[in-house]
Amino acid sequence: MSSDTSANLPLWVQDRDTVIVNDEGVEWRNGQRPDYSHTNQYLKAESQFTHLEGSLEAIVENLVRTFEMEASHKTNPQQWLSIVADKFRMSSNGGQFYTAQDVSDQGTYNLFINDNPDYRASEETFESSFELFHNAFPNGFLWELTEVLCGPPNVTFKWRHWGTFQGPYKDHEPTGETIEIVGLSIARVTDDLKILEVEHYFDNSTFLQKLTSGCPVHH
Repeated sequence: MSSDTSANLPLWVQDRDTVIVNDEGVEWRNGQRPDYSHTNQYLKAESQFTHLEGSLEAIVENLVRTFEMEASHKTNPQQWLSIVADKFRMSSNGGQFYTAQDVSDQGTYNLFINDNPDYRASEETFESSFELFHNAFPNGFLWELTEVLCGPPNVTFKWRHWGTFQGPYKDHEPTGETIEIVGLSIARVTDDLKILEVEHYFDNSTFLQKLTSGCPVHH
């Protein structure tokens, strides 16, 4: 599909940086547009899949990346282009559903990871969780779509999340290891490809075990 055709697609299923540049009047979490230029270089170098522009795979990947960007950087869910804000709900591993406001208030890390010895979601804020994982993965905790199993309106797709453990995680030294999570999601979307509901299925126990396998930090 040509770039002209792709430009005719809704903004929220175009490239994430295009969404950011063309999104006006947004209440950004830090008062300014996010800059993905640093992590984009690692995403380009380390991605295992390159989807044809305008393909269903590229559209779904762009939609999820836009949602992830909005959930991380836009404080007002009513301004999230990727979802129907008043109807949206999200769950992980068959757990309870959360609203867009829940996601905005608590952050995806806190909603995806239950309380356990290696991470206490109930004791973390949006900001503290973001800083904790940003420190551990200074080059980004990257995401890509690996396969679309079923198209709209119930889009079912497989994905991988990964990052290089190069900074400290709490009291644990970095190992330099690439840590990866693979999963499957089911997103119910509208005719114009906004997300109404999404269910994620993945195992984060190995992820946390690898983050805490390094030697304790010496103070």
